Amino acid sequence: MSEPASPNLTGKAIAPPLPRRGLPPYTPAMQQWADDLYQLRSFPQHAVNVYLMGDVLVDAATRFDHRRILQQLRGHTVNAHALTHAHPDHQGSSHAVCEALGIPLWCGDADADAVENPRLIVDRLPKRLLNRTIAPIFGGPKHSVARRLREGDEVGGFTVIETPGHSAGHVSYWREHDRVLILGDVIANIDWLTFRPRLREAPKVFTIDPARNRESARRLAALEPALVCFGHGPPLKDTRKFVEFVSRLPT
Repeated sequence: MSEPASPNLTGKAIAPPLPRRGLPPYTPAMQQWADDLYQLRSFPQHAVNVYLMGDVLVDAATRFDHRRILQQLRGHTVNAHALTHAHPDHQGSSHAVCEALGIPLWCGDADADAVENPRLIVDRLPKRLLNRTIAPIFGGPKHSVARRLREGDEVGGFTVIETPGHSAGHVSYWREHDRVLILGDVIANIDWLTFRPRLREAPKVFTIDPARNRESARRLAALEPALVCFGHGPPLKDTRKFVEFVSRLPT
């Protein structure tokens, strides 16, 4: 295999680095969105997002995604795994990835207990049949949390912002110098019927406190990010569109 292609900041796919021994075979390239920020490929693309932020893997999709995550990480330096929040479609492959790569797991302080005891994930979600049904299917096993993230912590060149509401310990990651934001599920950018981009609130069925989540969204919109990376949906390079959407949310 040839040497990796030169980095680009266009959002286009780049060729992967050389593989490392012991990881699964080739998978399509990651997508680079900014300096030291890559989005891993998924199917459908953008449905459940995982990012490589410097040397930190952010989120890990469902328990069925560990192979495609490990495939795309081969040849990259990964020293830690951080979550935006402890929900089944974000921590599902956390244990498998951390075990395979020998890296520590970090998450927001108020979600750490749920990562270490996934039964709490189900217990903390709104009491709906959907949550009791799908959470055990997509969620991953328990894993020890090596670092409980709090406001102002540095992770992979980004600053932690506590953004509770969707979950108790939800955090976002912000890089001031180029105004790049990874906001997990505070806001989504996907229509779940068509899989086309559409800004929307986090579904209430999965959100423990919608009003508090809107407060978190307004706090993030006040930053006027130049690039917004979502847990669901493609990244958005339209500050005005994001800020105006959040301004229309109910108070």
